[in-house]
Amino acid sequence: MFWKHFTPQCVISRPTIMRFILSTLSVVFAFGFIANAAPRAEHVFIVSIDGAKPTVVAEAETPTLKKIAAEGAVTWQASTIFPSITLPSHTSMLTGVGPDKHQILWNSYTPIKGFVKVPTVFSLLKAADPKAVTGMFVGKVKFRHLWLKDSLDVFDFGGPQTRDPVAGTLEIEKDKKPSQMVAKQAAAWIKETKPRLTFIHFADPDTAGHKSGWGSPEQKEALKVTDQALWQVWQAIKEAGIADSSVMLVSADHGGHDKTHGLNIPDDMIIPWLAWGKGVKKNFTITAPVTTYDTTATALWLLDVPVPAEFDGKTVTSAFE
Repeated sequence: MFWKHFTPQCVISRPTIMRFILSTLSVVFAFGFIANAAPRAEHVFIVSIDGAKPTVVAEAETPTLKKIAAEGAVTWQASTIFPSITLPSHTSMLTGVGPDKHQILWNSYTPIKGFVKVPTVFSLLKAADPKAVTGMFVGKVKFRHLWLKDSLDVFDFGGPQTRDPVAGTLEIEKDKKPSQMVAKQAAAWIKETKPRLTFIHFADPDTAGHKSGWGSPEQKEALKVTDQALWQVWQAIKEAGIADSSVMLVSADHGGHDKTHGLNIPDDMIIPWLAWGKGVKKNFTITAPVTTYDTTATALWLLDVPVPAEFDGKTVTSAFE
């Protein structure tokens, strides 16, 4: 028999072998559990530059955005949803589903219509981790339709509003807020709280596009100013000491043509999509198709929150190591 080939000094009892095996397996399982439990990123920042048509961005003075692209992964050929307008598009960006599922087809703040009827990226994270700190800093009040109960620690439209929208209506002014104001509020909050998930929206390029036209000198100037606002947010992440554990996803809701948008044409439908930060491939061009609802799927994947089966969005895994 096999055991007879060993000298008495070399024979190891079967109970000892079993204890060794069980001990080894417990260590393996423990390390496996820890590995599976750790998120790919501790902090995720979703940034939307409203109306940022890639061809106009290329012609504008946007050093921060272009540096983020060079240090990360990018496609300048991502797609938004149809209709390519602000509120439906951002709802897809932040819910992972198309308009046929989220049913937000209007484009103004209309309180009587209530709130989005599907979970947002924030409510899904809160369901998995109720203590996760979340916030939205936006340049348009219409985003209040995405403020689901218990999903946000702060909703900021020119100043923080932490009152639950279900508990009562808050009177706030209805004009747009400039990107620099949004960035200032967001940057201070990031450094103070080191949040798990933050959405930041810059409205200036869209405002200039409607007033002066897509690709106009005025819109390019608005992109330049917005790029400076983006730099403030990027610097805040670094100054908060969380850059090494963060991922920033930068995109847009739509492009535009003439002084409008909303059509199913490349000028309106093609948007940028960039990833920067922990685990992101550097100087990488994403060749796989990317749609705006992939943003939420990717954010959840990074935060180790299960992506719902009913999602239209898919994780942009090709952008990561």
